[in-house]
Amino acid sequence: MDLTILAGAIMLAFAAIAGGIGNALVFGRYLEGVARQPEARGLLFGQTFIGIALVEALPIISVAFGIMAVLGILK
Repeated sequence: MDLTILAGAIMLAFAAIAGGIGNALVFGRYLEGVARQPEARGLLFGQTFIGIALVEALPIISVAFGIMAVLGILK
């Protein structure tokens, strides 16, 4: 078994785990903010989605490199 394939598979797994944890943390902070200050819900909602987009950028890049490693493009 080639170690590049194993590395790509690990990258894909950790990308999924990290994206899920990051989204949960961002959305949890959003819920805390709304619970503390309900009138700021609209402002916090927009900022939450910007935060989720930033959190998702790294796992998407990691998935791209993981797929390239599994397919043998990276060597």
